[in-house]
Amino acid sequence: MTDSEKNSSETSGEAMIEAKGLSKYYGPFVATEDVTFEVPRGQVAAFLGPNGAGKSTTMKMLTGYLAPTKGFATIGGHNVQSDRIAASEMLGYLPENGPLYEEMTPKGLLSYLGNARGMFADDLKSRMEYVAVRCALKSVWSKPISKLSKGFRQRVGMAQALLHDPDVLILDEPTSGLDPNQVHGVRDLITSLGETKTILLSTHILREVQAVCSRVILINQGRVVFDGAVSDMAGTEQEMEDRFRELTVAT
Repeated sequence: MTDSEKNSSETSGEAMIEAKGLSKYYGPFVATEDVTFEVPRGQVAAFLGPNGAGKSTTMKMLTGYLAPTKGFATIGGHNVQSDRIAASEMLGYLPENGPLYEEMTPKGLLSYLGNARGMFADDLKSRMEYVAVRCALKSVWSKPISKLSKGFRQRVGMAQALLHDPDVLILDEPTSGLDPNQVHGVRDLITSLGETKTILLSTHILREVQAVCSRVILINQGRVVFDGAVSDMAGTEQEMEDRFRELTVAT
């Protein structure tokens, strides 16, 4: 993605993802502290940090899977705690190594999830066809998920996140377990989706950030330590790695 393409996907419109003072405490342990940021409509933002920095905790609070100790989160203006159903209708979430019903097939699982969301039959049929193609699932469409490789399971997870055509996507390590060809396909998909959707992407692959994102939100020890354009953080992958280490070195 060129800088001009990245910039064209950014808008100054409404915040589709909003974190305000998100804090999570487990007794004396502070998982996150005052995490605050907004992601506007049409932006692809990378959410980075070392292991244990608080990324997954923050993403779970953003999606409503975890209640914050303090602060709040909104999706499309809907508070994820007090207006959970409206927020979830606008959200597609791919957790890292998310659980799947292994006795089902991809086709059966997506049909089940679509019905659970109350999707109309015609819409569900067309969206299942769409995600089957975009997530390259046709070859295993009727195969039990228990028999699928990690890469195919990850693609099933991506398909369920996209099924209801949400405005907002929160993706936790979406290319985990994929081979290089599949990684390239997912990056192309994220780039395409980023033209119309708001995406928060958690990844450890800095090359991925430069390929598909226009902004970096970096968290360390539960706090945001950098929030700005990819170009402001670093110009090359090596520079980004050096800057990442500088901002996240243990103190």
